[in-house]
Amino acid sequence: MKIQFLLPLAATLSLAACATAPKPLQGQFSPVSPRDAVAQQQTGTPVRWGGRIIETHPGQGETCFQLISRPLNGSGRPVTSSSDASDGRFIACRAGFYDPAVFEPGRDVTFIGRVDGYQTTKIGDYDYPLPKIAADVVYLWPVQREVEVVPAYPYGPWGPGWGPGWGWGWRGGWW
Repeated sequence: MKIQFLLPLAATLSLAACATAPKPLQGQFSPVSPRDAVAQQQTGTPVRWGGRIIETHPGQGETCFQLISRPLNGSGRPVTSSSDASDGRFIACRAGFYDPAVFEPGRDVTFIGRVDGYQTTKIGDYDYPLPKIAADVVYLWPVQREVEVVPAYPYGPWGPGWGPGWGWGWRGGWW
């Protein structure tokens, strides 16, 4: 085989490896969104949904989360670059206790489970039907912080008066 074919193949495979989901989130799932699940009864459909936590409700034997759904990227993380991108809301419940102080509003979570039914929730004065999933996997994503990068040498390694933008003539240089 020629090298001109191997190099692009290797680059493609290495880039594809960067976009894989963590092991607990891998698998084949229906492309149905929470909004689609409300429009067409989808009970029993396996789904991988994610979004931002609105509320966490620990109860007897299980914890339920209400989320605003977001599209998922290649690794299964909710895309939150646009606050307008939403597929509606959904409820996900999982056996056990999940601390509301850790699973707090605004955190990104991805769930894997099956659509288990529907629950009507009041949002303001509106009765809103939400799909409810029985979650097998609850994946809490680490918080992403925005960091401002400041150059280590704002004037370049030679100090003020030297480098690009200052010129090399009489203003600082050899003259």
